[in-house]
Amino acid sequence: MANRRVLVKRRKAVRNIRKITRTMQMIATARFQAAFNRAVASKPYSEKLAELVADLARASGGIDHPLMRRNDDAERSALVVITSNRGLCGGYNAGVLRAAIAHLDAERRPVDVHMIGKKGAGYFRYLRRPMAERTTSIDDKVRFEQVEPIANDLIDRFAKGEIASAHVAYMRFLSTSRQTPEVLQLLPLAYDAGGEAEGGARAVEYEFSPEPRALLDDLLPASVRTRLFQCFTDAAVSEQVARMVAMKAATDAAGDMIKNLTRQYNRARQTAITMELLDIVGGANALA
Repeated sequence: MANRRVLVKRRKAVRNIRKITRTMQMIATARFQAAFNRAVASKPYSEKLAELVADLARASGGIDHPLMRRNDDAERSALVVITSNRGLCGGYNAGVLRAAIAHLDAERRPVDVHMIGKKGAGYFRYLRRPMAERTTSIDDKVRFEQVEPIANDLIDRFAKGEIASAHVAYMRFLSTSRQTPEVLQLLPLAYDAGGEAEGGARAVEYEFSPEPRALLDDLLPASVRTRLFQCFTDAAVSEQVARMVAMKAATDAAGDMIKNLTRQYNRARQTAITMELLDIVGGANALA
């Protein structure tokens, strides 16, 4: 039977750990709500921008723009991988990194990896995989001015023909109960330029000033920046959800462990009391 003193110390340590995990769960819940509000606030803009670009495509009879042409002669590609700076978020980083590595293994060209987050950088160093750039200054409160330089660099390199494509590996947020790792193609851009809207409805007609081509020169780069920013906001929400779930599971596991240790302690104490009673009875019988 385990020593009662050891059991008491273990139970005290587990109780302290449960306090920490419960506090981290509450913090992750609060951060999730803030990140969720930011992600939801930016989605209408990105969706409306994509709709406007599709309307321009229909108005111009198809899009012929450098950001939509394939650079088949380029020797390299680019991949942005969005991971977290902190751990204790379950399988969040593992899912994103598996998707990124699968994309790298399937790509025929050499890929310049722009790694976001300390966890992804550490994992790639462990695997001895090369990284073109590393960024660890972006936290869960991502701002557009932090993402814009990354998008501008990808746009410039693609327009110059230095890279054949640009993708981003991130955790897509679908709901609080479902997040899925995804590799999204940023460049070349692709939009449906069909003549009818979804459901067979007649497309809305616009009068454009200036011409659609001039508008596309501004809107297509803005669309790339917005889509990349939306990936970052989705990743921030998914990270907080994963941390919230992981800390809740850790808190529940600590509670079960405390119950088990308490049961062991009670058994050890009862055994000690029984042995003392047997010693007393045995001594009394010996004196009789």
